[in-house]
Amino acid sequence: MNEAAICPSLRRKSRPARRLFAAAALGALVLAGPAQADRIKHPIAVFSGLDKITGRIITFEVATDETVQFGTLQITERACYTRPATEAPQTTTFVEVDEVDAKNDYKRIFSGWMFAASPGLHGIEHPIYDIWLTDCKGGKEIVVSPSAAAEPTPPPPENASPTPKKATKPRRVQPQLPQPPVDNFGEAPLPFQDQAPVEVAPPPGFRPPPTQPRARRQAPADDFESPLPPGDIPDPRAPQ
Repeated sequence: MNEAAICPSLRRKSRPARRLFAAAALGALVLAGPAQADRIKHPIAVFSGLDKITGRIITFEVATDETVQFGTLQITERACYTRPATEAPQTTTFVEVDEVDAKNDYKRIFSGWMFAASPGLHGIEHPIYDIWLTDCKGGKEIVVSPSAAAEPTPPPPENASPTPKKATKPRRVQPQLPQPPVDNFGEAPLPFQDQAPVEVAPPPGFRPPPTQPRARRQAPADDFESPLPPGDIPDPRAPQ
């Protein structure tokens, strides 16, 4: 048997071994995947909302399963996750956004995941308002992914009616007014009042210096010791 006839048979025998090795490598990657995808669950999600008409941006927080109203939009946060410091940073949240019209009718306009690193990847498309995720706060619970218990309920189809709201009234977010300046002592400055000057007493133990008597100023002496008698003064009208 020549070498050309032996090589094809060896190649056919080595193919099952290669497939077995590839399957083992794939299984190792699958088993190692959940350990590399651990997440930290947080009870509060931080959002920023933009009013495109006024150009005002408001930062607000939403707790898990809480509904907050921003303009005509109601945001319900279901989950907020971050990654441990040893892994690539990733901040995500699962939210449901409903729009309330003048007739108090609800319309689901968004239901899904938001990513803080990519606000435009899964954003809310609305002509007036824009909302995006900025951070997660509180809590250090580590959740191993994937886990059926940790995953929220999958979003309903687009044509499905939104879930009826509870009787609780959603919390509205409003811009905060600027606070008056505070000095270094932690108290607000007192208003200016037009008052008389305050006399300050000398400190204890202070002794004023002794006063020196003032010298009297003498009037300049005349050039003559005594005035001239009337007869000694010549009369200018007398003839010479």
